[in-house]
Amino acid sequence: MPSAARSAAASRPGAAQPAPGPLATPATTNGASTNGASAGGKSVAKTLPDTDETLRLVLARLDDMKAEDTATIDLRAKSAFADAMVVTSGRSNRHVGSIADRVVEDLDSAGLTVKVEGMPHCDWVLIDAGDVIVHVFRPEVRSFYNLEKMWAGREAGERHASERHAS
Repeated sequence: MPSAARSAAASRPGAAQPAPGPLATPATTNGASTNGASAGGKSVAKTLPDTDETLRLVLARLDDMKAEDTATIDLRAKSAFADAMVVTSGRSNRHVGSIADRVVEDLDSAGLTVKVEGMPHCDWVLIDAGDVIVHVFRPEVRSFYNLEKMWAGREAGERHASERHAS
């Protein structure tokens, strides 16, 4: 904005002031954050999925990829770093890697920036999608760490263990 236009806008009563410095707070729409992009001088806003939509995307992809023993843990009352955790298993290292790749691909397509750990070995892949954390394990590694027991409580960890032995 040219300085003359900026000072004219600033002199109007009730006019919005430009954000100081290069950092601005992201805008939100109905609880979903937006990611602004510039296209030919015009600002184009893309609405990012909220926690429930992100969780729906993740669970749909896990189902499509034949992930096994998927558990969703609500973290809203337990943690400040995320709202939900999904724990699931793949049959082999290759299956774990394929599941993780496809989940990351869907989240990227939805406009989310994700961080991924554990891809070289694919024993345990962690996908951090902000408010939703996804753990994809090989079954042996999952039973060793038993995240469900740690985060969902003792009863949930015992319930999942008994379900695995029953099948």
